[in-house]
Amino acid sequence: MKELIEGFEPFDEQEEKDKEVILKWLDAFGDLLSRDNEFAHFTSSAIVVNKKRDKVLMIYHNIYDSWGWIGGHADGEADLLGVALREIREETGAEDIRPVMEEIFLLDILPVLGHVKKGKYVAAHTHLSVGYLIEASEEGSLRIKEDENSGVQWVPIGEIVEKSNELYMKRVYEKAIRKLGEGCSL
Repeated sequence: MKELIEGFEPFDEQEEKDKEVILKWLDAFGDLLSRDNEFAHFTSSAIVVNKKRDKVLMIYHNIYDSWGWIGGHADGEADLLGVALREIREETGAEDIRPVMEEIFLLDILPVLGHVKKGKYVAAHTHLSVGYLIEASEEGSLRIKEDENSGVQWVPIGEIVEKSNELYMKRVYEKAIRKLGEGCSL
C-alpha cells in the first residue's frame, strides 16, 4: 500500500499535503485497509467517464443524501483499483468498464460525519480516499443498489459539482474536472 501512495504524483498542493499525511498515517497506525480502524481507513472510488469524456456516471448516495462518485471501503483488500471496479459493478450494474489509467487519479483525505448505516451508528472518521479514472459505456443498462443508493445516471461533466450537496466533495469534483481538462497522463 505504501508503495502505491509513494508512487503517486500530486496534481496540486492539496494532493501533495494529503499524500504526506497519508504516508505518516501508514507509518503510525495499524491496519488502514480495514474499518476496524475507526479513526481512518482507505476507500477506493472512481470518476467514471463515458468514451467522449463529457459525462460522469453518478449515484445518489442514501447516507449522504447527495449525488456523488462511486466507491467503497477497502475492507482489507490492498488492490484498490480492483475495489473501485467491483464497486462500480455492484452500485450501478455497469459491466463494460475499464481503467483509463492504472495509476491513482485522485488522492484525498475526506472527513466523514457520524451517521447511521444499517441501523447502527458509525462515529465520525476519516476516509483516505484513492480515486481512479474509469471509462464505461453509456450503452449498458444501469441499476440501483437499494441498500446504498437510490439513483444512477450519466451527468454532463459540467454539472457534477452542482449535483453534489457535499461541500468538500464539490472541491474533489472541481479538481477532477481540472485534471481531465489538462489531460493528466491520459
